[in-house]
Amino acid sequence: MLNNPAQGFQGFYVRIPDFAGRFSSDCDMIKSISHYLLEDNALEITKVTCYPHLFTSFSLSTPYFNHTMAYLRQSLWTVFGLVALAFAHGGHEAVPEGESISQDPIDSILWTHIILMGLAFGVIFPTGMVLGITRSRWHVPVQVVGTVIAVLAYFLGHAHKGRQFEKNLHASVANWLMFLLVAQVALGVYLKLHLEKAGQARIRWIFVLAHGIVGKVMPVLSWAQMVFGGIASLGFCRGDHLGQCVAHFIMGSAFIAYGICLTILLLVGQYWLRRTGRSQEFFDSLVIAAWGCVNTFTEHRWGTPWVHNDLQHTTMGVVWWCAGLLGMWLSRTRSGRPKRNLIPAIVIMMTGYAMSAHPQQLMISTMVHTLFGYTLMAAGLTRIIEISFVLRDKPALSEPNSFQYLTPFLLSASGFLFMGATEEQMLMLHNAGITHVAYILILYSMAFLVFLFVNILLHIYAVHTWPNSESTNQDGPIYSTLNGNVNGHARSNSQQIQDAEAFELRGLISDEEEGPSMGPRKNSDEELGKEEADH
Repeated sequence: MLNNPAQGFQGFYVRIPDFAGRFSSDCDMIKSISHYLLEDNALEITKVTCYPHLFTSFSLSTPYFNHTMAYLRQSLWTVFGLVALAFAHGGHEAVPEGESISQDPIDSILWTHIILMGLAFGVIFPTGMVLGITRSRWHVPVQVVGTVIAVLAYFLGHAHKGRQFEKNLHASVANWLMFLLVAQVALGVYLKLHLEKAGQARIRWIFVLAHGIVGKVMPVLSWAQMVFGGIASLGFCRGDHLGQCVAHFIMGSAFIAYGICLTILLLVGQYWLRRTGRSQEFFDSLVIAAWGCVNTFTEHRWGTPWVHNDLQHTTMGVVWWCAGLLGMWLSRTRSGRPKRNLIPAIVIMMTGYAMSAHPQQLMISTMVHTLFGYTLMAAGLTRIIEISFVLRDKPALSEPNSFQYLTPFLLSASGFLFMGATEEQMLMLHNAGITHVAYILILYSMAFLVFLFVNILLHIYAVHTWPNSESTNQDGPIYSTLNGNVNGHARSNSQQIQDAEAFELRGLISDEEEGPSMGPRKNSDEELGKEEADH
């Protein structure tokens, strides 16, 4: 901030270098903020002039000028600095023409931004979401901590030096994501006040619904934003590489999401599935059919020559929607009851086989794609074994079998492998001399961590929703039988057994045939009479 001594402190100038290249379009905004601040301090404005790309000049005349100048300088500098950081991500001029990033390394400020944003949006907010669903008293403190970290990291992301970037999707989405965060915080504060006046109690449910929807959408948007950040930091997915890059990241994220959904259904989702009156394979087949239709008509640019990859991807889409329709048909018996089938697992295996044989230009790319295909084939095979031999076509067991964790984990691992196998990534690793073994181990490590975090969140949900009591298993929550109650009340053993018999046995299997896999055996009338006589 520079004084003009020739005019006797009648004017001063504020320079905001970060606005270079944008300042002329933001002059009205600067003037509005200036008028607001100066009027708030009882100052009279005689002139506000905006000099594009350089300075904004304020000419003042007031008897209180000398007393308020120090405070005013500090206020203007702070506000203008924040505005500059929030609306102008400078440094574009440092990027060489034709490139998407500069050659400078990532500095410590940007690394801090990456770590803090990953912590806030990748760990704290998902944990807070689960705590909010379970109405835990820790929900608000966790979300407050996450919000403080996210706001700090947001401004750090605009204050870094070192590597500079061209305009990208990550920078554009960041402002909208932060706006969504502010809206979520505002909704939370409003609900916490429990306002009941002027008919607000009658519309409270709208704010509750909006708060819940935004809270559940945030992890999905956060995942997309973190992916955009990784792409932007390396300058990938531009020009001719955009199409295959988008396909890899969307498809890889879909496999990870599929693995997470299977984990949710395995541990806490059987009651919801039972309410739908359909088998799990019905929904799997529905998604497969829909995705196949999209792939059939989007993998080839119509009007251009066909190449081998176009033909392979298009035919894979055809197989998906054909198999998906069959899977939906086989998911019900003639009487309309839900029925398990193997079609989705077979589709996963076929997709894995096709991707393992996908032709590549680099050896490291060939090896990564091959292992991706093998991992996907293993996921399909383990699903077949689970349905046919572990569950024996039943919806679920009383306790999750350790084998049932394999399929969702392998799906998550295959998703990370596919997301990490784009052309630009493979070329970068090839030039750096990194072997496919080391790279694959890193990707598998990421899959292990994500799968661990998902299980931790589901454990938090189960513990808060179905706390241990004398009427439940003292060793821990019985996920498959306890998850029949979404209202948070623990169920007695007799209720659990009756639910299991009503849905799974249908009166066709005797008590002696249930075996240990079906949970505790219900006592007969004679046994109950003997127990009462003994007491």
